[in-house]
Amino acid sequence: MAGGRQLFFKCEIFQRTGAFKFRGACNSVQLLGDEESKKGVVTHSSGNHAAALALAAKLRGIPAHIVVPHTTPQCKVDAVRAYGGTLYFCEPTVDAREAKCAEVAAATGATLVPPYNYGPVIAGQGTIGLEFLDQVPDLDALVVPVSGGGMISGIALAAKALKPGIQVIAAEPAGTNGGADVALSKMAGWVVPVAKPDTIADGLQGRLGDLTWPVVRDLVDAVVVVDEQEIVGAMRLIMERMKLVVEPSGAVGLAAVLSPAFASNTHTRGCRRVGVVLCGGNVDLGARGLWDCWLPQSARRED
Repeated sequence: MAGGRQLFFKCEIFQRTGAFKFRGACNSVQLLGDEESKKGVVTHSSGNHAAALALAAKLRGIPAHIVVPHTTPQCKVDAVRAYGGTLYFCEPTVDAREAKCAEVAAATGATLVPPYNYGPVIAGQGTIGLEFLDQVPDLDALVVPVSGGGMISGIALAAKALKPGIQVIAAEPAGTNGGADVALSKMAGWVVPVAKPDTIADGLQGRLGDLTWPVVRDLVDAVVVVDEQEIVGAMRLIMERMKLVVEPSGAVGLAAVLSPAFASNTHTRGCRRVGVVLCGGNVDLGARGLWDCWLPQSARRED
């Protein structure tokens, strides 16, 4: 229970590759024609889509070319390698990722499978919403971490089709540089370009696309923005009380539900049965900065 609410968790941490991304990646690869698939697939990703596409390609027996920022957690880089993906590194910006991806696609002839702004990916992620409402039909709200919008678009399309009155709530990290572009875009009514959020939730650093934005604009009822300490607090609560390992991005949904903004929002105030997507569990346990943020300032080591 949280503030009198009953919470239900969709644990995508147990999905293949440890995150929800396998749904969309698998759907995309399986839809490729035989001739199209021979040259493989290419994508850019901060990690989870990269591993998911590498595995989906391996299962079909085709090449996977994966562009990742050089800041990608080592555990995610290792996963791509383990699944047989060919890695290409770039600067940690969306523009750099897209440019490198286009370069690799031109050189290899591989089919581009974007991480979120792509119909088959959105449809694959939407199965989360179908399953959640099949398992818990009387949910009042679904809380979904958001970045580029592929997961929440798929979930919103599926959930609103099954249950039009359900509230679909986006959970977004504020970052330390005011990079909450989904919240800003919803308020403005158009996509507001901002710098990528500087946040511990490294899997939520995409930006809305031309396919995802209209769905977010029309079907997402509210956006709850959370700060770094709220994310860390939720992550710690999940680990200590639920005995589950989640990455920071995966804890953003619970952080939103526990935040004062959720309790005061007109779209969530009356919601008593709330579904929360724990979207990923690929945390880099060797990252010192992650553990430092759990400690009081006096206990942190200085280099």
